[in-house]
Amino acid sequence: MKRIILITTIVIILGIAGWLIYILRQSKAMLPIKVGILHSLTGTMAISEKSVVDSTLMAIEEINQNGGLLGRKIEPLVADGRSDWPTFAKEADRLINVEKTCVVFGCWTSASRKSVKPIFESNNHLLFYPVQYEGLEQSPNIIYTGAVPNQQIIPAVKWSFDNLGKKFFLVASDFVFPRSANAIIKDQAAALGADIVGEEYILLGSSDVKDVIQKIAETDPDVIINTLNGDSNVAFFRELRKAGINSDKTPTMSLSIAENELRTLGANDLVGDYACWSYFESVNTEENSDFVNRFKVKYGSDRVVDDPMEAGYFGVYLWAQAMKKAGTDNVGKIIRTLKRQSYNAPEGLVYLDHENNHTWKTVRIGIIRRDGQFDIVWDSGKPVQPVPYPVNRTKAEWNQFLQKLYIMWDKQWENPGK
Repeated sequence: MKRIILITTIVIILGIAGWLIYILRQSKAMLPIKVGILHSLTGTMAISEKSVVDSTLMAIEEINQNGGLLGRKIEPLVADGRSDWPTFAKEADRLINVEKTCVVFGCWTSASRKSVKPIFESNNHLLFYPVQYEGLEQSPNIIYTGAVPNQQIIPAVKWSFDNLGKKFFLVASDFVFPRSANAIIKDQAAALGADIVGEEYILLGSSDVKDVIQKIAETDPDVIINTLNGDSNVAFFRELRKAGINSDKTPTMSLSIAENELRTLGANDLVGDYACWSYFESVNTEENSDFVNRFKVKYGSDRVVDDPMEAGYFGVYLWAQAMKKAGTDNVGKIIRTLKRQSYNAPEGLVYLDHENNHTWKTVRIGIIRRDGQFDIVWDSGKPVQPVPYPVNRTKAEWNQFLQKLYIMWDKQWENPGK
């Protein structure tokens, strides 16, 4: 009798336990999927990053309107990096370990990305990074949806050499992306037989550009290669035109100015200058027309879209596809499933390289119009395989180059201005 009672009790306990497990699983299945969005909403980089937040949120809203993922809604948590790299690191840690997000979409400058990279790797978490950058990096925990040097810097320099002239002046913000970009440009210029007649750096956020403008006037380059970031561009182009240096005689090829920056800068001072990206709002595809229209309906007809915004947008869809295929919100399984994902993005077909987590992308060069849009004057015709480490130096040599910058800047990824 006692044995029967014991067995009955065990069966009841197991039944209750099973029921509780079922209830807990059902409860989790009803909870929203938390995702982080980490960009600068304030500070010098807000001019560029705030709009990437908008396009990322639009993708999330579209997915939610179509039923969400695995029967659950996506809940975006937006954090402000404040154009300050320690703040980016602090907010990344909070989004991962306090908010328990499934993924984070964010960062613009390489300084911010490098500040959060070890946090994502130590937590085996996932970051989608939407901006063109210097390459020289590969992480199993970062999906790079922006261009690497052979998809932006290198073709921009070659096109400029072939079409604009052989004397280059390099003007840049003083952090890891422009310093690395200029090293890549100088290597390429030497191979092409081009002359670097000047190389000047401005602290990120600084408007002190008069000395740089004077040196440009003195050296009389055929083309200016511009890797200034943020609102330093406002002062630079204003003073450039005041000095009588215009695009007719001395055009600028910019690697960090797109349609969104032109809304703030004012296109009048930049008409006839150039930029190199994978995406322009003027890309003539049905997918892009639909994307642009949806964005303007949501945010206003005066708004524009640009390359990092589009890369932020399709990054959400790549992640969503991987999560559907994995059938879970487990970060590790989603990372494994992301290999070989592709998407018919507004810019055209993009797909992830399974070896380096970067994106195959088409390269385009555009000339700035008075209305703040670009006429595309050249494109690669098809997606280009990403090569994060330019082959003119070994990976070890590039890593040594980065380490020297880091030490020079007191173990930071930006000139601290001392």
